[in-house]
Amino acid sequence: MGRFNGEAGSSPALTRNCEDSGPSQVAHLKNMCPIPRGKEVELQEYNVHSTPCPNMTGSFVTKKKHWRSMKRIFRTVGPLIILGLTVVACSLMTISTKNPSITLTDGLGRIVTLSSPAKRIVSLAPSNTEILFAVGAGVQVIGRDEFSDYPPEAKKLPGVGGSMGNYDMEKIASLQPDLVLAASLNTPEQVQALEQLGLTVFYLANPVDLNGLFTNLQIVGHLSGHDQNASRLVDSLKVRVDIVTSKLANLTEKPLVYYELDATDPAKPWTPGPNTFLTQLIRQAGGRSIGETLTSDYAQIGLETLLTQNPDIILLGDAAYGTSAEQVVSRAGWADLKAVKNDQIFPFDDNLVSRPGPRLVDGLESLAKLLHPEIFK
Repeated sequence: MGRFNGEAGSSPALTRNCEDSGPSQVAHLKNMCPIPRGKEVELQEYNVHSTPCPNMTGSFVTKKKHWRSMKRIFRTVGPLIILGLTVVACSLMTISTKNPSITLTDGLGRIVTLSSPAKRIVSLAPSNTEILFAVGAGVQVIGRDEFSDYPPEAKKLPGVGGSMGNYDMEKIASLQPDLVLAASLNTPEQVQALEQLGLTVFYLANPVDLNGLFTNLQIVGHLSGHDQNASRLVDSLKVRVDIVTSKLANLTEKPLVYYELDATDPAKPWTPGPNTFLTQLIRQAGGRSIGETLTSDYAQIGLETLLTQNPDIILLGDAAYGTSAEQVVSRAGWADLKAVKNDQIFPFDDNLVSRPGPRLVDGLESLAKLLHPEIFK
């Protein structure tokens, strides 16, 4: 700014020019230079000598008048020119960084590219829907699978199928999404079918631990243009996990837990096995799962094995389907279990631990409180 405050211009040749710089040029500057809001800037019409550099007595006086006039013009107009150039430069910077393209490798090893963060998203899994809303992209979701029921506003969105693994591909295409967010419950063939309809699909693989969940949150945040929200969410979830971990650090006893998935056949109920996220969460919540002794991820356990294991606590992940503690007590042979004798049968919201979304941390906290109520009062 100092250069224009009574000093010579940055191009001295301009101050030596004796050509006409009359009122029309000043008026032109008026139209081009932006006027800062809240400031009154008045451009004065200058009568600059128009005789072109005559070689005669008195030419020095003519040049001197022209020089003074040019200085007055630059003193008034100069700051506005700088302001204008600054505005243009900032605008160019905004244009160059706004909506940058995104290229990521998805869970199927496919390279997926978006020209800009997705604005119209169809979710094919409840976990994906929960993640999208959690990172702040809920308003960008235009369709969801029929099982997406959380948060409650998700149920108002158009459904695209999903029952028995069947999706309405034409309905998905008619919504004109710029991103379809698939999950591990979707098959590679379904992803390919959507691609053949000209849709961009990102396959979000299931995490194997909480760190994998945090990565997924950041991926979805990036795809939807909510990187900062996703980072803040991850930070807050990590703090909550650390609190649970620190409170359980000095445990001396870890109760044995039977988590029920389905007891349609009470003699052979289903429970999660050793390599499942659920068994990991039970362990992280300060418990031991009877599923750790099984050979498959999800398996039926015989009543004899259950009686031998004799769990301290029974968690009913099938409570949402009507299973109650009273029903468990009335099952043949179950009355001898320690958990039944000690009235340690609890309903549990399976969605908190079966959907690989941000509510997994809610599930961890709920498990820890049930397994160690003396610590989490």
